[in-house]
Amino acid sequence: MDGNKEYRQQLVEQYKETVMPLLKYLPWFESKLGSSVSSQYSGADIASSSISFPVYDGTLLNFVRQAEKTSLMNRNYSYVYTRNRIKTHDDERAMIEKAGIGEWDILCGILSKYVLGGKTKGTLWNEAVKENIFYMVLKQMKAIIEFWDRPLDVR
Repeated sequence: MDGNKEYRQQLVEQYKETVMPLLKYLPWFESKLGSSVSSQYSGADIASSSISFPVYDGTLLNFVRQAEKTSLMNRNYSYVYTRNRIKTHDDERAMIEKAGIGEWDILCGILSKYVLGGKTKGTLWNEAVKENIFYMVLKQMKAIIEFWDRPLDVR
């Protein structure tokens, strides 16, 4: 039994080390709930035959760059969605809310879909902020760590 406790504590420490740098974005995501964090570039120097492109908030781009470098990223996130029958934003939010330490991989899969998928489908980053996904995943990860360890001092 003590082996399980030690293993769980080791996992929690590993999770905490990985997630702590991302938790500084929680207040920013909370302040942006339901709002758009991108705009279409439409400078005066764009010709009428040119394609407009999205311009993202710098804080969002910093978060994506930082998250992308962590062990939280799962390149096979689509299997997490298939295996858990996640199809809509409501399904995602429901899975996030009920996730515990045993469902950490589901949280990573959901986060990965938006961070990694946003590199090829630019609307996903904005969608994750508008639909509250980034905020909820980080908040749930923090809650799991605090449940098994101690309250985190996030600044």
